[in-house]
Amino acid sequence: MKPTSSRAARRLAKKNAKAAPLTLQDLTNRVGKARPRGVDAALLTRAKRILMSYLETALGYGMPVQQVIDEMASGQTAWRLGHAVRDEMLKVPPDAVRKAACKQGCAFCCILSGDNGGVITGFEAAQLHAALLPLQGQRDGRDWHANACPALDPETQACRTYEARPMICRSFLSTDAAACEANADGGEEQGAGLLGSHLDYLAIHAVCRQVLKGIQQTHTYDLAETARSAVTGATQQDALAAARQAPSTLEHACRDTAG
Repeated sequence: MKPTSSRAARRLAKKNAKAAPLTLQDLTNRVGKARPRGVDAALLTRAKRILMSYLETALGYGMPVQQVIDEMASGQTAWRLGHAVRDEMLKVPPDAVRKAACKQGCAFCCILSGDNGGVITGFEAAQLHAALLPLQGQRDGRDWHANACPALDPETQACRTYEARPMICRSFLSTDAAACEANADGGEEQGAGLLGSHLDYLAIHAVCRQVLKGIQQTHTYDLAETARSAVTGATQQDALAAARQAPSTLEHACRDTAG
């Protein structure tokens, strides 16, 4: 039966579009329309361009659409693309990188402050949980400082899950260790901050979440709670359930990090 009006035709077209299987081109179209809150215009343009390039590559390699969706939802896509941006930036390291005072055992940046201890994706939370679970029951960073990350060794202040550390840990650096120590006690000294590539990583994940709205849930997680749950022996499912953040947290992280 043919539609009897233009309105009916639009309804039918919309219904048929929903019934049709998603394609990578559909996802690309959604990227073009995405307007996540908290991401400024210039950063959003760059994040969308990077994500569209990724989808074009996925199409060229014949990746299944569901695999692409799963990776976008988990944060694995943002992780990969954030690393790519970071690696490109480090080919010509900025002054902050070349003059970094960071070294093993200097762990003042691992004293977790704020309400969430750091925003991480589901992909990162799963990696961190898997790395920490075998260490359950052992002394951890909180035996060195009450607010320290449980992933720390309390004696050496070295990260016990270095290969599984989230992007926020990989992005933080400082040109002044004394400033980090002061800030760990609530100060506001200059010299410490995040690499610019971390903004791209957050923005890409924010775009992914909006692209997948109505398709697949996309969450962020509390770094500190994920680590605490893992060292107490909680299952990954329970740990991530306890660490899941409110949807607005990613928006605030994008805005605050840019600021």
